[in-house]
Amino acid sequence: MSSDVPDSTDVQARAVENVRIEDEMEQSYIDYAMSVIAGRALPRVEDGLKPVHRRILYAMHEMGVSSGSSHRKSSSIVGETMGDYHPHGDSAIYDTLVRMAQDFSMRYPLVDGQGNFGSMDGDPAAAQRYTEARMSSISEELLEDIDKDTVDFSANYDDRLQEPDVLPAAFPNLLVNGSSGIAVGMSTNIPPHNLGEIIDATIELIDNPDATVEDLMDHVKGPDFPTGANIVGRDAIYSAYKTGRGRIRVRAEFEVEEWQNGRERIVITELPYQSNKARLVERIAEDVTDGEIEGISDLRDESDRDGVRVVVECTRGANVEVVKNKLLENHLERTFGVINLALVDGQPQVLSLKETLAEYVSHRREVVRRRSEYDLTEAQDRAHILEGRLKAVENADNVVELIRNSETRSDAKDALREAYDFSQDQADHIVRMQLGSLTSMETAEIEDEYEDVQAEIERLSAILDSEQELLSVIKDELREIKAEYDDDRRTSIIEDQGTVTHEDLIPEEEVFVVMTEDDYVKRMPIEAFDPQGRGGKGIIGADVKEGDRVTTVFRANTHDYLLCFTNQGKVYQLKTYEIPEMGRTARGKSAVNILDLDANEDITAIVDTDALESDEFVTMATRNGYVKRTAGEEFENIRTTGIIASDLEEGDELVDVEVTDGSNDLVIGTEHGMTIRFDEAEVRSMGRTARGVNGIKLQDDDAVAGLVATDEDDGQALLTVTQNGYGKRTRLTEYRTQSRYGKGLIDIKTGERNGPVTAVKAVDDDDELVMMSESGQIVRTRVDEISTVGRNTMGVIVMDVETGDAVSSVDVIPAASVVADDDADDATDEN
Repeated sequence: MSSDVPDSTDVQARAVENVRIEDEMEQSYIDYAMSVIAGRALPRVEDGLKPVHRRILYAMHEMGVSSGSSHRKSSSIVGETMGDYHPHGDSAIYDTLVRMAQDFSMRYPLVDGQGNFGSMDGDPAAAQRYTEARMSSISEELLEDIDKDTVDFSANYDDRLQEPDVLPAAFPNLLVNGSSGIAVGMSTNIPPHNLGEIIDATIELIDNPDATVEDLMDHVKGPDFPTGANIVGRDAIYSAYKTGRGRIRVRAEFEVEEWQNGRERIVITELPYQSNKARLVERIAEDVTDGEIEGISDLRDESDRDGVRVVVECTRGANVEVVKNKLLENHLERTFGVINLALVDGQPQVLSLKETLAEYVSHRREVVRRRSEYDLTEAQDRAHILEGRLKAVENADNVVELIRNSETRSDAKDALREAYDFSQDQADHIVRMQLGSLTSMETAEIEDEYEDVQAEIERLSAILDSEQELLSVIKDELREIKAEYDDDRRTSIIEDQGTVTHEDLIPEEEVFVVMTEDDYVKRMPIEAFDPQGRGGKGIIGADVKEGDRVTTVFRANTHDYLLCFTNQGKVYQLKTYEIPEMGRTARGKSAVNILDLDANEDITAIVDTDALESDEFVTMATRNGYVKRTAGEEFENIRTTGIIASDLEEGDELVDVEVTDGSNDLVIGTEHGMTIRFDEAEVRSMGRTARGVNGIKLQDDDAVAGLVATDEDDGQALLTVTQNGYGKRTRLTEYRTQSRYGKGLIDIKTGERNGPVTAVKAVDDDDELVMMSESGQIVRTRVDEISTVGRNTMGVIVMDVETGDAVSSVDVIPAASVVADDDADDATDEN
């Protein structure tokens, strides 16, 4: 082979372009993304349609499947659309056709379907070979004048045919029927609206281009969903119309009916847009079964072709307001996220209400202009022909003679043009005229038609010469559409009055909450336990089963939000009213559905969140003598499964928790009767997962029993209670301040009579005390019943504990609460 002849491999290599893989991937992905955005997923602002919708309607138009024709098999329509315009899967086309026929999906369906086209229960449509369809009359308005060069056309996928880039759209379909779709990196979700309201707003914008969103909202009250229901509040609607984005709350329509035997039932008649009715009923039933919703005895779906009717029957004595609001909270209210994103000049853009209507008016202006130009050309051509016919009628004898004397049609045309200055089109028409058209009646009809055509030419010329005339045509046509298709609004706008929550219906009262080692819990009114003298046995406060024991009793208000700290260093949030109220002799209810406690996890301290400010600290003490402070703000968001409050070393437990403000003194008491007092500032603030620092140096076998926070000169006393029911009060001033991590001072003599210390509390003279034993006995007594003595004493009996029993928990009722309780009792007596 000659060296001058290039090798074939070299020739091929010259056709290969070297590019960086990241550049090629980037460009290819951008091309793909734009293809999805512009060619599949997003609607055009002018007609509110995606390509698949537009192609289906245009295919039906070309097939002649109009609203006045008979229905055609859906498979035929799908096949024509797929074969000529939309080269994608037939299922995607059919799914779109089905949705355009569903009156619960589209506010004004664009397809008139015959057969099974699905239901609100999520039932699929029948196969396309079984269903039939045709265009609805309103969809024909989208295609009106498409044959008059009103819109641009492009070649279809195989260059055989032409398809419209956009439809003329005689009404703002984007807002009227809405749209939804997910593209690459963006999505659209436009709610449907009432046709009449949107047309009124469009006319308002034409008349007043400076109209604000507020002005347009005088006409457009808000979205109008095909399924009706209610929109809660107007602020979200305004935000969506002003910015193109918003979150609208849609609430089901329902009413409470009196039923048999004094019972009540809730009847649901309208559901939020895009709700699956069957799934909704199933979820309500599941919540009833799981105990999430109480007070429902029966649930039925009585819906038929006339509309939705779901009946929720309440049990006798049930609070229907609680049931209703539970349903609202979990089932009957949903959020519609408005994203008014559409293609404007081929680019995705988030539009306000005004911008959307302005784009539509601009499109409609171009459609009317192009249609007027087309009609004007047609009218001028017709006038030109009529002028020739009139001239021919005036010279009928000579014209007939001239044609008879011509050898051929061509000669006759040439003779006419030469003799009477006819144009080629006029001469062609005159040669084809019948003799019958030369009668006087025909002549009069030609003259009348000529006058009509001249008037049409003047009208069209005025439209093209005057912007105001053109806009008047747009307004008149919109009014005609409104007169033909407008209907009553389905979705109501209601003010957000808030809902009556379960908490609102719970009376606010002080209660005792009792918890046991086996996680049984209940609450009881404080009024059920009258104060007794010191040293009483008390009364039964809980029926503890064999092998179980009471671990915690604390006072709370039914409306309190509590932070419950456990021995394993976790914290849970609890609403007091969520704990079931039971009598004194009841065992309680398993806490597994209230607090997700682990095995061997007990609540050891309670903090009322009302008492916790953002600049305060949660201060904790552990059994092994560690102490730590953590900023209160770290306990604001607590999961239902709890969060870590303190990292404990193996074998250690969280014992007690106090709220401090950074200026307190901390007092730690131990089971062997030792105490230490030191400045809170010696414990630096640290995170939740920290272990803390040493607070007290414990002797062998000793352990921390409790933690107290006190001011320097608050006049309080330190109350110490032991397991065997003995206790004492000692003024806190007798406990000198030391450095952290010392051995401390003797507080109380423990020994065999007293037993280990159960709790230490800071108390005032007017406070009350509630103590509970492991077996469930409870005593409520005044603090001033307990003697004030010095340190290192034995104390006196405060609760008569039986052999084998022991004091398990102590809580303080502050003096302010005691006074409030007494006032409430006095008011009750007066009434």
